[in-house]
Formats: sequence, C-alpha cells, structure tokens
Amino acid sequence: MTSLNRPADPGLLSINTATVRQRWGLAEIIDGCARHEIRGISPWRDQVKALGLKEAAQAIRANELVVTGYCRGGMFPVSSEADAPAVRDDNRRAVDEACELGAQCLVLVVGGLPGGSKNLDDARRQVRDGIAELLDYAGSQKMPLAIEPLHPMYAADRACVNTMAHANDLCDELGSGLGIALDLYHTWWDPDLMEQIERAGKERLLAFHICDWLVPTRDLLLDRGMMGDGVIDIRKWRHAVERVGYVGFHEVEIFSSETWWKKDPNEVLATCKARHIECC
Repeated sequence: MTSLNRPADPGLLSINTATVRQRWGLAEIIDGCARHEIRGISPWRDQVKALGLKEAAQAIRANELVVTGYCRGGMFPVSSEADAPAVRDDNRRAVDEACELGAQCLVLVVGGLPGGSKNLDDARRQVRDGIAELLDYAGSQKMPLAIEPLHPMYAADRACVNTMAHANDLCDELGSGLGIALDLYHTWWDPDLMEQIERAGKERLLAFHICDWLVPTRDLLLDRGMMGDGVIDIRKWRHAVERVGYVGFHEVEIFSSETWWKKDPNEVLATCKARHIECC
C-alpha cells in the first residue's frame, strides 16, 4: 500500500465535543467516547463549567482519555481599555482550566472587530499584544497556546487571523510556547497551505482538526460536513502534516444544526470512526 493510500491510525481519532453537544452533556460525551473506544476528546469551556472542572478532569482521567485541545481562549480585541482586564483574566482562567484537564494545548480563537469598529489593523494589533501577554502566563504554567486561523468569512466577528501564513508570522514574532491548530474547514482553500504547513513544521503544529466543506453550504457556521461528504481532500492534508513530523490526533469538529446534531450521538460517533478510516 502506498503512503498516500495508507488509512489513518484509528487510535488517533479525537472528538471535539461540539460534534455531539446538542444532545449530550460533557459527562455523556466522555462516557460515549470511552464506549466507542475513541481515545481523544477536546471539550469546550461552557461544557466543563456545567459539569464542574474537577468533575470533568476526574471523569476524563478515569476513562483514560487524552485531551487533545481545550476550546477556547482568545477574543482579545476590545472596544475600550476598561474591558481589557476582564479579557486578560478570563484567558488566564482558560489556561488554568486547560492545565487542570491535562490538555495538550489551549486553542485560541483570537477575536474580530470590537463592537462599532471598522479598524481591522487595530484589531490585529490587539490580537498580537493579547497573545504576547497571555504567552508569558501560559509559559509559566507550561501550557502551549495554539492559534486557530479561521476562514476569512469570520474575520469581523470571530477571528481576524485567517491564514496559516499570518499564524506563522505571529509564531515567528512571539516565539516559544506558541503554535497553530490547523482546521481544514477554515484553511483547505488556501493556495499557500502546503507551503505554510511545511513552514510550521512539527514544532508548531499542535492540533489538526477535520471535517468537510459541503457544496452548497447552507449556513457558514452550522453546516459543516462529515468527512467524505464534501470537497476537502482530507487524506492529502493528513499526509502533508505527517510529512513534516506531526504525530498527534485527528480531531473531528462538526457544527451541523440540520444534520449531525439531530442524529443519535452514538450514530455520530460510530460514523466518525468509520469515516476517519475511510477518508482520513
């Protein structure tokens, strides 16, 4: 079997809890991953809060799951300097929570334009400064930070870091402890993606997120596809990250209000396992 045709290692499947969050709470998701023999999990902060941080950490450890990432820190740009301390403190709490859970990294969705602003340059400056400040604290706690570049359609409201190149530039500037969460839903279209994966290398690639881009896409936020149902050559990009030394998990993150969120979560997890082998 050629390298390009080699299927994914089933032991490297991780489930971002957003994939089944509409019908299961975090305790049920942890139990479901264990029952379906899925080794990795990436929880969201609101779900951890609902269950309780200590309870979530205990359940994850008891089921011998690997926390492949923690969602999320970031949202750095603010309209007023008076709002900055609250953002700083919340991000430090996110680092502390990630440490308690034993996460491999804290994922950063960096934020877009503050309310009422059209100044994208200033928003990106605030992102740079916010990451630099948080990096000092995260470094003292030994928690890696992973910038997740989001598709340009989210530049205004969710993330004004929209390409791997921009994320790599920030890593170059800010240094050790900062890396990238590569989500194919947001980056598959980028003509420079292969070059930027090679530039990032194994030291910066802290997470690898997979799902599919549907044609047509009915909702830009809530209509992600299951692997194999869309147009992304997922296996090509899996091999690309492996070629530069990435040996981590493949994290399924699907927001799908009209399809997968309506299905029995057990069916969703079983499908994720099958498609991971078939398409990744």
